[in-house]
Amino acid sequence: MVELLLYGVKMMKDRAYKGIDYFRFIAAILVIAIHTFPLLSVNTEADLILTRVIGRVAVPFFFMTTGFFIFASYDEGSFSYKSFLLKIVKLYGVSILLYLPLNFYAGHFSGKYAGAFILKNIFFNGTFYHLWYFPAIIIGVGVFLLLLKYCKMHTAIIIALLLYLIGVFGDSYYGIANEIPFLRNFYDILFFFFDYTRNGLFFSPIYLFLGALFSKIPQRHSFKTSMVGLLLSLSILMVEGLLIHHFSAPKHDSMYIALLPSMYFLFQMLLLWKGSSHKSLRTIAMLVYIIHPWCIVLIRGFARLTKTEAFFIDNSILHFTLVTLLSVFTSMIFNFIWNKERKNLDQKGRAWLEIDLSNLKHNFLQLKDVLPKGCQVMAVVKANAYGHGDIQIAYELQTMGVNAFAVASLEEGIRLRKNGIKGCILILGYIYPEEINRVIKYDLTQTVIDYHYATVLNQYGKKIKVHIKIDTGMNRLGENFHHIDEITKIFQLPNLVIEGMYTHLCVADSQIRKDVAFTIQQVENFYKVVDYLKGLGYSSLKLHIQSSYGVLNYPEISCNYARLGIALYGLLSNEMDETKAKAKLRPVLSIKARISIIKTLKASETIGYGRQFVANTPMKIATVTLGYADGIPRNLIRGHVLLRGVKVPIIGRICMDQLTIDVTNIPNVEQGDIVTMIGQEGKEKITAGEVAGQAGTITNELVSRLGSRLEKVYLKKL
Repeated sequence: MVELLLYGVKMMKDRAYKGIDYFRFIAAILVIAIHTFPLLSVNTEADLILTRVIGRVAVPFFFMTTGFFIFASYDEGSFSYKSFLLKIVKLYGVSILLYLPLNFYAGHFSGKYAGAFILKNIFFNGTFYHLWYFPAIIIGVGVFLLLLKYCKMHTAIIIALLLYLIGVFGDSYYGIANEIPFLRNFYDILFFFFDYTRNGLFFSPIYLFLGALFSKIPQRHSFKTSMVGLLLSLSILMVEGLLIHHFSAPKHDSMYIALLPSMYFLFQMLLLWKGSSHKSLRTIAMLVYIIHPWCIVLIRGFARLTKTEAFFIDNSILHFTLVTLLSVFTSMIFNFIWNKERKNLDQKGRAWLEIDLSNLKHNFLQLKDVLPKGCQVMAVVKANAYGHGDIQIAYELQTMGVNAFAVASLEEGIRLRKNGIKGCILILGYIYPEEINRVIKYDLTQTVIDYHYATVLNQYGKKIKVHIKIDTGMNRLGENFHHIDEITKIFQLPNLVIEGMYTHLCVADSQIRKDVAFTIQQVENFYKVVDYLKGLGYSSLKLHIQSSYGVLNYPEISCNYARLGIALYGLLSNEMDETKAKAKLRPVLSIKARISIIKTLKASETIGYGRQFVANTPMKIATVTLGYADGIPRNLIRGHVLLRGVKVPIIGRICMDQLTIDVTNIPNVEQGDIVTMIGQEGKEKITAGEVAGQAGTITNELVSRLGSRLEKVYLKKL
């Protein structure tokens, strides 16, 4: 369950994996089944298959999920084992305290060797029968990181696999090992230090590495292949489990050989199950795992007190059902309390962005209606999705059916791919030739900016996906449309897998006659190249011309893709712009901050750096926790914020971390009150375009320069 804690890691917090979230809950219920034997009173063989064989997928799933999330952060250099350890130890410590009464009642801490027994349990076995997971994950992640540090991935996996095989013969296959003297002696030594081999040394490392493999390449197989693989593996697992329990005496039955392929294909299927994340379900699953033994004790205690053992205990299905319901219900209550407290803590934030994903979907559908039939959206998520958060935005758009994304740099593309974004990821800009190997490694598509650059890419010697950019008049990137011979030569380079071709319109936002004429000429120049290439047999290219303004002002242009950027976020570069297509766009982003202090000024007193603002009369002012380091333009003139639905003016110079507002006419202003820099409160609103205009810039620049210390809060209305 420890992977729940990893959602706080910077590189993972924007991820959403519906399949993993749902199966966490299923796995927690399977753990309850393992400890309550739900089919025992019906059919012992069926119960054995469920609890001692199939149910054993639960804990390896938790290990794989942890490895999946840890490796992405480790690969980015952002994972801290010390921080991870601190979080796990805290959770483990709380769990130990939770079960102290039951341990004392059972007499586990008494006897001559109680001290050694306690230490052994804390560091290896767990202080209660299900708490072994915590020391196992602590040790397992330590082994995992050591192997990654000193070995190549394939070597580390081989070592982890060997450790697992050692563990298998001390677990499910112990009946065989016990018949061989030197193996029996070997395991006797091991069991002096810990009771089982299903621990952090032998059990967890291989599953952590399996999770890491999927972190590197999330989709290794199709859903159909994964389903077939899972069914075959589970069939073999059932046969293996039944044979072991029939012919030998396992010391435990957590570790099977066929469990490895079963988990591999199961995890692949879960990664292919896309949808919105469920944070509450993650927390509930963790709580169910931790508290369910208490629920077992309470149900059995109640049955004994009321003399209803035959009904509540001997009926195994009812017993399992009651324990599950009590565990889930109690976990939901704890989760509700936790969320309430968390919400109160969140209310103390300094400054943040609110990203309305419902408005993102609305904008996507509005713009999609404008596009010609057959034209697909290529979502432009460069510059951290124009300040909105590239991973979460790309993920949401992916769930809406978008399978092509555009970024400005190699690092932006890699970041998307590492976070599970599929489909075409086109790098619009230049990359240094020595980085070509990373383009290939992460299955990205590079823009060819001219013939010379094409030859450089070709010389790398490996196949690389590319789109060719044609300069039709902007005179920035792209091979000039007049250079038809050079463009043709690009198609003859054997290592370039040319999938598309595009151009960029430089005045598509303008309705001025000469600009419209220039745009039409750009389109004609592009299609001259396209038609010439078709005559040579190059006719299967993905073409794209329009960006946001290209779509809104020239919706009749029909290409394979339209590169939608600023409009997806409900904005225009200049909010006064008129467009031919009247899409009803809604802003996705709001900026909120807090009032930190309120002061009263006398007439003639000044405010801030340079003493630029002088109070003409006595006035009340407030300092807001927002400044130019957060992306608020320092040169903002006549700016306002919203406070309790009223526009109040910004006064004095904007500082790095703070700005000052006039709250003279707002009664009962208090420290901690929320102000809105961009967004809506009641009937009043301040738009990004308004702020950008007052600062003498465009919305694109304003939102893409928002500071990284502004936390992003993603909202989705039902």
